Amino acid sequence: MTYSNIERAVFLSRPNRFIAYCRLAGGEEIRCHVKNTGRCRELLVPGCTVLLEKSQNPNRSTLYDLIAVYKGERLINMDSTAPNRAAAELLPQLYEGCTFFRSEYQWGDSRFDFYLERGDERRLIEVKGVTLEADGHTRFPDAPTLRGLKHVEELIAARGQGIAATLLFVIQMKGVVDFSPNDETQPAFREALCRAREAGVELIAYDCTVTENSMTIRSPVPILLQ
Repeated sequence: MTYSNIERAVFLSRPNRFIAYCRLAGGEEIRCHVKNTGRCRELLVPGCTVLLEKSQNPNRSTLYDLIAVYKGERLINMDSTAPNRAAAELLPQLYEGCTFFRSEYQWGDSRFDFYLERGDERRLIEVKGVTLEADGHTRFPDAPTLRGLKHVEELIAARGQGIAATLLFVIQMKGVVDFSPNDETQPAFREALCRAREAGVELIAYDCTVTENSMTIRSPVPILLQ
């Protein structure tokens, strides 16, 4: 997946989840939309370099979207829409031979990110983006997420009805060591993942090659649950 009209800027402040103030290379201070409602406190540090995508719609209240940040030398994509866009490119290759593939699939009272069929197999897939990292170790979530827990429970329920199920963690950076649930933020998420694995839900994590104008899912990353 790619972006267009990318500009570097200096991050100044984030008064709320949706808005950030940044300074462009020419010195202009602007108000932009943050495409991630998570805390991201370890990423959005005043003075850090961020990447902005300029909208082609001149009538928008915020002309720029904040999509990525440099954490030292590491470039981290923090666009919450990017994992699903990148997964849409990966999944037909990962599940080779699928004959039906759809995003935003309604199953019962739930909506899943993706659904595919190949032969007699029917599979529901939920995707989670990961931006929290320390010394190469990545974790999710960076804030309590009842919605995330609900998705895990829904995948467990699907397995109970004979539907294949996958939870894909898209780590929005390259060169990481492993992935694990974030006990400091939400201990219940690890317990839910353990039950999901026991129920037969496929748990997978992949890192990404991130450039200033693209993000591509690349390599499997070990998941640590114990």
